Amino acid sequence: MSVRTPRLPRPRHAGRAFGAAAFTAVAALAAATLLPTSQAGAAGTTLRSLAEAKGIYFGTAITQSDLNNSALTAIAGSQFGMLTPGNEMKWDTTEPSRGSFNFAPADRIVSFAQANSMRLRGHTLVWHNQLPSWVSGLPAAQVKAAMENHITTEATHYKGKLYAWDVVNEPFNEDGSFRADAFYNAMGSGFVADALRTARAADPNVKLYLNDYNIEGLNPKSDAMYNLVKSLKSQGVPLDGVGFQAHFIAGQLPSTFKANLQRFTALGVNVAITELDDRVQLPATTASLAQQASDYAGVVNTCLAVTGCVGITQWGVGDADSWIPGTFPGYGAATMYDANYRPKPAYTSSATALGAGTGPSPSPTPTAPGGASCKVTGAVNAWNTGLTEDLTLTNTGPSTINGWSLAFTLPAGQTVTGSWNASLTPTTGQIAATSLSYNGTLAPGASASFGFQATHTGNTSLPTVFSLNGTPCATA
Repeated sequence: MSVRTPRLPRPRHAGRAFGAAAFTAVAALAAATLLPTSQAGAAGTTLRSLAEAKGIYFGTAITQSDLNNSALTAIAGSQFGMLTPGNEMKWDTTEPSRGSFNFAPADRIVSFAQANSMRLRGHTLVWHNQLPSWVSGLPAAQVKAAMENHITTEATHYKGKLYAWDVVNEPFNEDGSFRADAFYNAMGSGFVADALRTARAADPNVKLYLNDYNIEGLNPKSDAMYNLVKSLKSQGVPLDGVGFQAHFIAGQLPSTFKANLQRFTALGVNVAITELDDRVQLPATTASLAQQASDYAGVVNTCLAVTGCVGITQWGVGDADSWIPGTFPGYGAATMYDANYRPKPAYTSSATALGAGTGPSPSPTPTAPGGASCKVTGAVNAWNTGLTEDLTLTNTGPSTINGWSLAFTLPAGQTVTGSWNASLTPTTGQIAATSLSYNGTLAPGASASFGFQATHTGNTSLPTVFSLNGTPCATA
């Protein structure tokens, strides 16, 4: 497996604890109005229909608060055929105090899925995170009964409504050892088999899965999952599949991804990509979004090439509701839809991998936040070993931009020594020019001019490629 950025501690609503970012009414209106016609779910053109034609599903995850976002729900209901509740079926929501169950939040997600003819993936029955303190505080002798009661009550409540359950989520540490959580400490590794048997007794027809991250390639953690699955199957424990979360970094898909999936299916279980995203360093660039598109196509092609890979779920609908920026500072833009729910190159590459002649493309005019387009013009004045560059950013779209960050790459040998009307960081390489308090708002047709002074070693040219929050700008 490729080297991955170490995971950071995950707060209550980050990581798998799915959390939505703010989404303004203006942006929602722009997204709803300006989406390409095919985004409305025309037959044969959606990810959902393309995937189903290939015998797999393409899903997404949403939270209860997302149901208030009309742009998000329009895409979720038309583009995706499987739905995972981000938080609403987890223990701290469904049984916050012992024996007191609350299924209302999850029931809202279920109703949305049913209204849009989507299948449902239950997530999750047993997990060390988002676990109420009363569970961790139980005497060891009481944990088994509490776990079995929780599984039985929740799985019975949703009996007949779900495609699958992530019964046990993230049981392993990175070295392949079991996490020392309340369940393992009380029951040893046998808690996994007990959880699966309890879930099967509550719902005989739902698919039962184990789910984890960083098991996509061949490594100690995936070896541990493989050995667990092999052991469970040899014991006759009910287990239908393994979920590979697939929280990737752009350009770092493991080379052993396909071989790893195949060794699991050889054990007699299905495999699924359950929480796909592919984060890039911010601000995103044309190159990083192209790499992301290649990665998404690689995931789709890998699933299609593995008999027993039943489907792919993206963790979230668009960049605006992704958990990545809040958990991995400096990273984001991890989904197929941008912050205004417009399809990115990753959407096109995924649709193409699923057999579309041409998938829906991003808007032909590069767009910026709020549905606006952008244009950059510039001039350079150079001398000996120094230069100044004056740049003008123009909002050429229909919506107001509130705050801007313009990304570009300085030509080799140039180093920023000072700037005006914008904050520039760092001083070489990939630069982010951020608006100041007095020039961040650009109405349609308005411009903001800024500039910088730099040293050079002979190359005095202007940057040629600019992007506003990851979306390319026209240049002149």
